[in-house]
Amino acid sequence: MTDRRPGIVHLGMGAFARAHLAWYTQHASGPAWGITAFTGRSPAAADALTAQECRYTLVTRAATGDSAEMVDTIVAAHPGSDDTTWRHAVASPETSIVTLTVTENGYRSGSDVPARLVAGLDARRRAGAGRIALVSLDNLTHNGDVLRDAVLAAVDDDGLRTWIKANVAFPSSMVDRITPATTDADVEALADLDGALTEDRVPVVTEPFAEWVLQDAFDGIERPAWETAGVRIVDDVTPYEQRKLWLLNGSHSLLAYTGLLLGHETVAEAMDDPVCRAAVDQLWDEAAAELPLPAAEVTEARAALVERFANPRIKHTLRQIASGGSEKLPVRVVDVLRHRLARDPAAGIGPGAATAVAAWWLHVTTQPGLVSDAGAPGPDSDVHDVLAVIAPDLDTPPVVAAVSAAADRIRTAAAAAREPSDEGVHA
Repeated sequence: MTDRRPGIVHLGMGAFARAHLAWYTQHASGPAWGITAFTGRSPAAADALTAQECRYTLVTRAATGDSAEMVDTIVAAHPGSDDTTWRHAVASPETSIVTLTVTENGYRSGSDVPARLVAGLDARRRAGAGRIALVSLDNLTHNGDVLRDAVLAAVDDDGLRTWIKANVAFPSSMVDRITPATTDADVEALADLDGALTEDRVPVVTEPFAEWVLQDAFDGIERPAWETAGVRIVDDVTPYEQRKLWLLNGSHSLLAYTGLLLGHETVAEAMDDPVCRAAVDQLWDEAAAELPLPAAEVTEARAALVERFANPRIKHTLRQIASGGSEKLPVRVVDVLRHRLARDPAAGIGPGAATAVAAWWLHVTTQPGLVSDAGAPGPDSDVHDVLAVIAPDLDTPPVVAAVSAAADRIRTAAAAAREPSDEGVHA
């Protein structure tokens, strides 16, 4: 049994939510809050957690070794298909927050996530349970607004729509913590790790770094004192969203495409390559010039990213990051370029952005077997086809020339990487 208040309902209880939301909630001071967790649909994860009383081990994987702690914030786990329990949980007067990690697809037309939220909110209205906050923890710009729009679009009852507008808050948030998939070797290694839950079958592995920036828009709705665990509560999340998208996510995309072309498999390997590292620094310089944050904070964020990316024990694969470039590059790279040109129309495309676009072009044309992106141009595409997908208005002679030159530099570096080395060979 637990004495935690089941005040949070979470939809999409995967590894990231257990490394982030559940971890922050466990470390918050004050009354102990608990999470009623729902999977996407499959009962497997819920069954596995329930079998060990919803406790699990969080393994923090630093470059110097692993540490472990037992997390017991989840008070119940259910399959997402259990609609009755879902409606009851959202309608409960003890619940004041619903959080989500459902990926970008969960907010798009055709997803059943908004309808499930609306069903829960309708049950809450009928129960007279009062106001509630819905908090997206997905990697979307202005995710609170995106979530509000998706929910209201799924409502076909004018009375319910009016109630939602008056009683539901949608704070935006920015979240960050690299959480690779747990392997069988990770599970086996728990036996030798102090602090691990005995016979844990569903541990989570994560990096030491964690960040959460949350909009102060709860309007009196009860929540855990997350700020005591390091969460930054702010009026406007936008600058922090931009910092993450332009620094972390933008360089991830650049490393993915350039690194794969140079024969690397992980972020750490690519970051150790002078060609990739130089391009990342150029991209960061361009982003730093446009970020509406103190220079010292941007410098600190860059230093933290260098340490995170270089961690060789976090196997963050480039193939995983490389998916969906047609949707990712416009917000991670092109958005910085638009700010740059709005500030100085004569600035042109920077070398970091040019390298990122060129690397994606070469990725889709020379590595089609690695491409996982329905919106990408085909393997016979030229630079104009690439720009037509991510930035059609920027298909200008200077941009085309800069991207083409960057592509030539990448081709040269890739050819050099394929050359057999004679280092260590003696006559």
